[in-house]
Amino acid sequence: MAKDPNSQFAPSWFSALEVGNSTHDKAHHVRAYERLWRAFMRARVLIALVLLALQVYLLLNVGGSAKWLVLVCALHLSATLAVLFWTHPVGPGRQFRAQWFMTIAVDLVVFGLLDHFQQAGLNYAPLFALPVLLAAILGSMTLALATAAAVTIYLLGAAALSAPLLSEVSTARFLQSGLSGTGFFVVAFLANQLAQRLAREEALALRSQAAARSQAEVNELVIESLSEGVLVVDRHGVVRNANPAAQGMLMGDSYPKAAKLLLSARAEWEGLSRLVDHTFHTGQEMETEIQIAPDEYTTLRLFARTRLTNVQNGRSNDLCVLFLEDLREVEARVRTEKLASMGRMSAAVAHEIRNPLSAITQANALLDEEVTEPGQKRLTRMIDQNAQRLSRIVDDILNVARAQPTQDEGAPALPLDHTVRHITHEWNRQSQSKGVLGVHPHAPGVHIGFDPEHLRRLLINLLDNALRHASGRPSSIRVITQPAGPDRARISVWSDGAPLEPSVHKHLFEPFFSSESRSSGLGLYICRELCERYGAQIAYQRSRLDQKEGNEFYVVAPVLQGLPKAPVQQSLSYPPGDSLPPLSRPPNSRNGPPPMSTV
Repeated sequence: MAKDPNSQFAPSWFSALEVGNSTHDKAHHVRAYERLWRAFMRARVLIALVLLALQVYLLLNVGGSAKWLVLVCALHLSATLAVLFWTHPVGPGRQFRAQWFMTIAVDLVVFGLLDHFQQAGLNYAPLFALPVLLAAILGSMTLALATAAAVTIYLLGAAALSAPLLSEVSTARFLQSGLSGTGFFVVAFLANQLAQRLAREEALALRSQAAARSQAEVNELVIESLSEGVLVVDRHGVVRNANPAAQGMLMGDSYPKAAKLLLSARAEWEGLSRLVDHTFHTGQEMETEIQIAPDEYTTLRLFARTRLTNVQNGRSNDLCVLFLEDLREVEARVRTEKLASMGRMSAAVAHEIRNPLSAITQANALLDEEVTEPGQKRLTRMIDQNAQRLSRIVDDILNVARAQPTQDEGAPALPLDHTVRHITHEWNRQSQSKGVLGVHPHAPGVHIGFDPEHLRRLLINLLDNALRHASGRPSSIRVITQPAGPDRARISVWSDGAPLEPSVHKHLFEPFFSSESRSSGLGLYICRELCERYGAQIAYQRSRLDQKEGNEFYVVAPVLQGLPKAPVQQSLSYPPGDSLPPLSRPPNSRNGPPPMSTV
């Protein structure tokens, strides 16, 4: 660092800026320096006022003061007031000559005149401590020693003029002046060193405080983003702090943001309250499984762990940190880890199945050419249909196993209403759910780019999911098709089931996550993968239909333009046994799906 040529006039304690050199630290040091400077200036004003009052008193009552000394004190008071109100401290590294002349030099001259022309036996020598301290604390070491030297020279000169040289009185005055001068040098040196030391300690404390503040902000951000709930509870069961995950587990969206909660205030939190009390009583970390119900529709199974804060200075633990994990998320992570390796193995197995499957298909084709009986022909067609279906399943497994599955560019153009009617009729007949399903086709002539088998799997997954949660009353499940803008079509599967729990809602389309222990958690994930393959999007919402609240899963798919229109289909409700013509696979009519838009 280059040394400033005027650094000898700069405040010595500003060298601590090299320790804390951030903009915030420098600004803090400047403000601290200004406060200290103004404190010294106010002290100068107070001393000047006292000296003026003293001289006026001596002039009027004792007669031991000259009128010109009163004038000097009045001018001194005016100079101190002018410096206090009309000047400001100069920043570090700049020249301080004029300002030091208006403060230190003026004080030295005034105090010297009062001390030299003193009457009534007053001793003004202790007043020299003020300019010495001012130079030592607010100035550099050079300025402090120069001020002490000026005071010492004056005291020695005054001693030389007060009595004949080498006399007994002169020797005593010289000795006293020398000791006083030495004391001023010591005060200047020690005060300067203490000021620098305090400035360095202050700069270090500021840096530590800034680092601690930054670390606290990082910790707060990390805790807020955790999926694991974190509660801070005191000995009385009062929740001091809770991250968003814990707030959602305890009360959902109704958690009060500004109020502190008491764990023992609600019956559903009784297990948590007992766990915290037992932790404080034993002084040991505890863990257990607890069930809580944040609302009438939700019941959560939680894995709770407690940790006590560190004991310091012999004090007892005052806070307990409670960690809460949703067991369904834990189980989903375990299943994900287990099934990840199985998925890789399944992809390898599916790849190996292709060769024998091709051999079966070829052998069946050769056999079909030789047989002539209708029964045998029916068997060969059955073999061919199932072999083709198995081949599509193998392709799906391999596509899902790819790191970046690409959008399908060769899907055929399907008439939406006709295809949905056929799939729903087939599902209704196989599920034997009489009167439960209602179909409402409102997209005449709309064609979408989708593989028939994939659309069938998509709708059947959604219908099976709706059947598990529907009430079973007539028309408790609805399938609706309708346009969604000029280039989109919407397929909705609605059911009158209860609202989904918030913890389930945010993981709906994730693999291996399910609200049922026997489910693999892959149904909705496969639906999402199939939609993304054809440029479609799937989502969930809570909606109202015929004055009834229900759960709606809807798919928004691109519409193929330039295809012939068809008459409007009426809303249908299929009884079991009703038949429809078989669904044919239309020829490919496009090169790829239109661009996706945000739903």
